[in-house]
Amino acid sequence: MSETSTDLSKERLRLWLKLLKASGMIEDEIRRRLRREFDSTLPRFDVMSVLARFPEGQKMSQISELLRVSNGNVTGIVDKLSDEGLAQRVAVPGDRRAALVKLTNKGIAAFAQHAATHEGWLDEMLGGLGADDVEGMATRLERLIETLEDREI
Repeated sequence: MSETSTDLSKERLRLWLKLLKASGMIEDEIRRRLRREFDSTLPRFDVMSVLARFPEGQKMSQISELLRVSNGNVTGIVDKLSDEGLAQRVAVPGDRRAALVKLTNKGIAAFAQHAATHEGWLDEMLGGLGADDVEGMATRLERLIETLEDREI
């Protein structure tokens, strides 16, 4: 490796560490606030977010795939949401073994409140960034995502 490619390699490593640090700091604060404000968890918020995006419902395997977690993780969360009247399982016509999970009206209302608050927290946490910063970072991160997807990582 040449000195230039070695330098670039080290800069890429530093970039990765900065991405991890920033993401971890934001995620940790979101976790704390969800627990404090709503007695909830980030995985629960994530499952409700998927269900809010798909009002027609999703199979457990689809939720797991979208969140990139195991079915077991999702099952426990869905069980609790169902027990609390926030979600329901609905039979899939023609497939006795499958069920769709949907938010109930109560779940839709609860998630709407959580999502609005979550957006406010992120706006506050990222408040030191101006419009140009946000646009520039978003563009560069999208390029990173495209590069990773092209390589099928």
